[in-house]
Amino acid sequence: MVKLTMIARVIDGLPLAEGLDDGRDLTDAEMYKQQVKALFKNLSKGHNEASRMSVETGPYVFHYIIEGRVCYLTMCDRSYPKKLAFQYLEDLKNEFERVNGAQIETAARPYAFIKFDTFIQKTKKLYQDTRTQRNISKLNDELYEVHQIMTRNVQEVLGVGEKLDQVSQMSSRLTSESRIYADKARDLNRQALIRKWAPVAIVLGVVFLLFWVKAKLW
Repeated sequence: MVKLTMIARVIDGLPLAEGLDDGRDLTDAEMYKQQVKALFKNLSKGHNEASRMSVETGPYVFHYIIEGRVCYLTMCDRSYPKKLAFQYLEDLKNEFERVNGAQIETAARPYAFIKFDTFIQKTKKLYQDTRTQRNISKLNDELYEVHQIMTRNVQEVLGVGEKLDQVSQMSSRLTSESRIYADKARDLNRQALIRKWAPVAIVLGVVFLLFWVKAKLW
């Protein structure tokens, strides 16, 4: 069965819509929603390049597709057919683009298209029972293949993002530290030059002063 459905803008992870009734009968629903938000955050940073992927999490699987600027994601039981899950997302994508496509880039607040929930709930009902003639026909549709879609573990996916963040932070820290060391090195070189040439400058200054005084006296 379809358990959760969420739609977000890829560039910044901004949630655009979700199924409002989703997760009410789901244990640890909030934990899975946090995982979804973490996935959206990773996608916004370009940590996953696949436009279609399945991500296993406990007894469930996240399936998502990315089209244009939007990620469409659903969480289903592991036993739910992968082909139906992705066809469900395709239906959501087609309608969301048709209705809200021109406003996606300008959306400034979370869940700006929350009214899309009506379509989500209506479409989800069509996909819940895998034994209906409609869904059996979709499962038998040889033109729609999902065998090539990669399946990964949620810890692996989120862990990659965390490691990349750590590498980025370390790189920034090393860059900052190298600037500090370079500044200190310049200061030390300046001080060394001053110590080296200051006595010479003082002697020359004294000699010049003596010549000037002698010239004045004469």
